[in-house]
Order: sequence, then structure tokens, then C-alpha cells
Amino acid sequence: MSLKDVLTKIPAGFATVLKTVTQKPVTVQYPEQHKPMSARFRGRHHLKRYDDGLERCIGCALCAAACPADAIYVEAAENTNQARYSPGERYAKTYEINMLRCIFCGYCEDACPTNAIVLEPIEFPTGYTREGMIYKKDMLLVASPTGSPSTPQQTPPGKYDRSILPFPPINESE
Repeated sequence: MSLKDVLTKIPAGFATVLKTVTQKPVTVQYPEQHKPMSARFRGRHHLKRYDDGLERCIGCALCAAACPADAIYVEAAENTNQARYSPGERYAKTYEINMLRCIFCGYCEDACPTNAIVLEPIEFPTGYTREGMIYKKDMLLVASPTGSPSTPQQTPPGKYDRSILPFPPINESE
């Protein structure tokens, strides 16, 4: 480095320091204040339900297969008309996500054929023990819509012949 470079770069460095010294520091008083999240932020996992209260998860375990961190465990069981959890033949009897292993990539959300698992930009996963960071199905499953029964439901034979219920038609007047 030449003497000319040193004499021009040192004052430029000092100017940068003096400019930032006069600025007020940015401090967020967490948890009272929250820093605004990016629109693409992926937060806590949620297992969604249909409007009639049935669970969207059909226990296919595609989310577990897509997870690069191997953080999801799904154990499927068979639905019956006396105890129906989802519209398909199967449902997720056990659904667990190890939040310590999860890298919040969203591959589980992309792989799900029923849009059951959704990463929503709310609630940071917290816990005091390793066991507390394993989120089980009851922690992930959202509440039933108001006025609809929870699972398991008793259904008449032949009511559900598809694993994935069709989306309701879009009202274009809205």
C-alpha cells in the first residue's frame, strides 16, 4: 500500500466512525417491543383443520421425508366412521416436531398435499428443556372453528371418499 493510499483511506475511515458515533443506537426492548418481521419470515408450525373441524393432516409423512434436518416424526393410524380425525383413510396418530433440530426451511409446508402444516410468522418456539422443545400434535393443532365439533367425529359411512377435500369456490364479487 502506498503512502498516498494510507493518507486518503485513514481520514475516510475516521469520517465513517464520526458519522456513526453521532447516531442514536437502535435498541429494541424485547419482549415489550417486537422488531418488525420480514414478509418471508417463517415462524411457528401449525397443523390446520377444515371448516367442519376435521384435521387436514392425513398422516402421509411427506413432510417428514422432505425435512432435511429429520426433525419431524409422523405415525399414521386408520380412520373409522366411529372415530374420524381426517377425511382420508388415515390420520396422523402421532405428529412431533423437534424444534431444536428444525431449520425453518419450509420444505414441510411445500411437501404437504393438504396444506395441513403451515409456518406462520407468530410465536417463537421457546422452552426450558429438550423435552419441552419437542412439539407434539396437541401443541401444533389449531382449535376447531366455532360451531364445529372437534375430532374424533362420528360420520355416516361413505361420507368421505377423498383424502383431500376440494377448496370452496372463490367468490369473485369480494
